[in-house]
Amino acid sequence: MNNNCYVSLTQHFNHTRGETKVRLIKARIQGYRSIIDTGYFDIENGKTILVGPNEAGKSAILQALQKLNPPDGVELFNPLRDYPRAKYDEDIEKGNIDPKTFTVVEGYFSLEDSEKKDLPESYRDIIYVYGRKLDNSTWHRLDNAPSKLEFSAIDKDLQKMLAHFQETSHKRGEAEAVVTAIQTELENTISGLKRTSIVSFEQAKSIQAWLKKNIKNLADDNESEESRYDKLTTLLDQPIERNEVLLTCKKMLPRFILFSNYFRIKPSLHLRKLANRVQSNVLDDSQYDYGNLCLLKFLGFTPKELADAGDITKWDVSKPDQYEKYKAQLDERDYRLNAATIRLTNAIREVWNPTQYSRDANKLRIKADGQYLKVVVEDELGVEVELDQRSEGFQWMVSFYVVFFAESSDRHKNAILLLDEPGQSLHALKQAEFRETLSKLSEKNQTIFTTHSPFLVGSNELDKVRVVEMVDRKIGTKVNLTLTATDSGAILPLQEALGYDLAQSLFFHKKNLILEGLTDMWYLEGLSDLLKANGKCGIDEKIALLPANCATKVVYYATILHSQNLKIAALLDSDSEGDLAANQDTLVNALGAKKILRTKDVYQGDVIKVEIEDILRDTLVTIAKDDLGWDATEEAKQQTKRPIVDILSSVAKENFSKYQLAKAFIRWSRDHSLDDLTETEISQAEKLISKINHVLS
Repeated sequence: MNNNCYVSLTQHFNHTRGETKVRLIKARIQGYRSIIDTGYFDIENGKTILVGPNEAGKSAILQALQKLNPPDGVELFNPLRDYPRAKYDEDIEKGNIDPKTFTVVEGYFSLEDSEKKDLPESYRDIIYVYGRKLDNSTWHRLDNAPSKLEFSAIDKDLQKMLAHFQETSHKRGEAEAVVTAIQTELENTISGLKRTSIVSFEQAKSIQAWLKKNIKNLADDNESEESRYDKLTTLLDQPIERNEVLLTCKKMLPRFILFSNYFRIKPSLHLRKLANRVQSNVLDDSQYDYGNLCLLKFLGFTPKELADAGDITKWDVSKPDQYEKYKAQLDERDYRLNAATIRLTNAIREVWNPTQYSRDANKLRIKADGQYLKVVVEDELGVEVELDQRSEGFQWMVSFYVVFFAESSDRHKNAILLLDEPGQSLHALKQAEFRETLSKLSEKNQTIFTTHSPFLVGSNELDKVRVVEMVDRKIGTKVNLTLTATDSGAILPLQEALGYDLAQSLFFHKKNLILEGLTDMWYLEGLSDLLKANGKCGIDEKIALLPANCATKVVYYATILHSQNLKIAALLDSDSEGDLAANQDTLVNALGAKKILRTKDVYQGDVIKVEIEDILRDTLVTIAKDDLGWDATEEAKQQTKRPIVDILSSVAKENFSKYQLAKAFIRWSRDHSLDDLTETEISQAEKLISKINHVLS
């Protein structure tokens, strides 16, 4: 008989209780301030960028996400304050929306490979879904998990087991009341369960307890009933196992750390005054004092503790024993401050890139002087200056890390960063440098940040962008799944980012490849990275890729760049639009026929009107099926002369998007190697990139 199944499962989960991680892959927010329903929007593994104009609801998205699993002390949902005001009377006051059942924010999480191996094999591909309702109760579930146990799967066997237990009890001469009690206990245990009911964890535990209690009535010589007992126990392990997986996933849930641009650390603060404000619950400025309180939390002190430690009036230092205790207290304070300083400095050094003339991150110090706590930086001459005398970017970084470490409560390796308008006060060119800092932050922690600055959006990062807009108050804040919006202001940062790249090409890039659109750039970048990772030749780093948004605009880009005597080539699809653009006299005169590259020049298949997607035909069919749910496998096999975009469009219908397809390929390329492409695709990719490099050599 199988009596050890549940025990071994418990042991299985208990042997690894260290730090764990899951990744947010999708989210949805409803009924929060300007948000009626964002719709589901994807989250990138590294950084996700929310762009849009002011008042579009970008900050509201971050605030709602934080409340999914916030640090201690963060205010949760308040229906009166947080539910959309225009809908409050109709929905809340009139009872059309119940805060106990209405989910405000939900997140979909995938497990890291390192965590999957510690789960039962049947649960290794699960998606963990966690949500918070308007009344702040939470719920969770598992998607892509084994089917739940229906009562119909065990009902008949339970009744037969009951009959067997009673029969055995009769044969042993037990009183009728005892025999009847066996049935009564089972009926009470399964009360309310219909054949279609799902057996819960609690019910499974209760039924298993009933089985174990009556194991004495299991006849030793009845193999069929022993087998039935084992079958029931194994089936009832399923809800118990599922519950264990749910609890394990919940323990893995990352903290959501929100950092606003307004959370700044004062370079010097008076400890006793801050302690008194905290004690009386009267803070000068909730956002400003928040940063200071986080600083003390990070240091491991309350304001009162640190104030008392430096208060000499509490000691009679004329007495040797009192003096020694006071000195020991100061030494402990200094030791803890030094340790915290080292921790903070090391973290900043990993992501901050000061110039060769800047030593910001190398000489950071936190020190106490009586009732004053100071954050200082030693300059290149060895002079200590207060934090507010250093660069805005560095001040932001110090403040960010203090809040981050304090709020993550030593769980910073399993935290998701929510940054509201980071680097807003920096000069435009400094913002472009700061973009690299944000990228480095996202290497260790998923990062979602808002911006309306084009300098914080790289042209090679547009697949990470989500456009936030609010058409009107009735529709509320929406997160667009493509780089489009009804409000032109919403995509202005993207337009400006691409325009900035064009300007950069005029001044800095001597070699330029003009492309029809953004998706072409993503395919080329993905292929180039795969080739380089395999030791092959990718696109020359001196070549700038410039998407013109459509084939007809390629000539305009070419004309502008040609007038500056720059090296230019164009890559056009071999479809009707590409043919029309390629044959324009202006384009031919600007570039020369040899520098107008066509996708058909490297393609080796049957498609006549070849688009760049056809170079990756087989792989895109697989990606479309696995990642996007567009199964065109049979159509692609049968219709070899038809462009793959047309085939996928006919299968996906209104859900089709070239943007989504290209974005899915970018994601795929980051998790796969060149060998995962077909031999034909590799050959075509090598030829295409070789031609690009050659014409711009």
